[in-house]
Amino acid sequence: MIHLIPSVFLYFIFIFTIVNGEQDSIYEILKAHGLPMGLLPKGITQFDFDDTGRFEVHLDQACNAKFESELHYDRNVSGTLSYGQIGALSGITAQELFLWFPVKGIRVDIPSSGLIYFDVGVVFKQFSLSLFETPRDCMAVLDFEPGNSIRDRKFVAEAIAKSLPAKLRYEFVQESFGRNEI
Repeated sequence: MIHLIPSVFLYFIFIFTIVNGEQDSIYEILKAHGLPMGLLPKGITQFDFDDTGRFEVHLDQACNAKFESELHYDRNVSGTLSYGQIGALSGITAQELFLWFPVKGIRVDIPSSGLIYFDVGVVFKQFSLSLFETPRDCMAVLDFEPGNSIRDRKFVAEAIAKSLPAKLRYEFVQESFGRNEI
């Protein structure tokens, strides 16, 4: 009888844990709302989610993840979840050519179509849903401020320089940044 008490005690703890349940991960919450888990980068453990669908995730640091184009995640990403979409999104920017655009919303088209759309203000950027099936690694970056003209100029200059032959690249970088920044 005494040996049975610890087993019964552990059984009740197990049942209590299942009934009360720990909060789902943010990835499970995305999936339950008809969205792919890979919309957010790997490693998110701190997040808030309420009954209205409002969520906020907290990253250790700002980072970039590569898909067809690059996405930048601020330290805090927030939005409102409803089935198949995220509205009032903040904290994610998408790179298109040499420019960064804030992603204001995300919506999954009819799931069988295999398409997902990112609202970047002027247009909806279309991607294959399969790109976002699993969370991606996210490379840490310095704090990012879209619209920072010096930083944007440097990004554009770096991208152009990479496309130039080595001989021209050196001259281009000298002209763009001056001799002190080479």
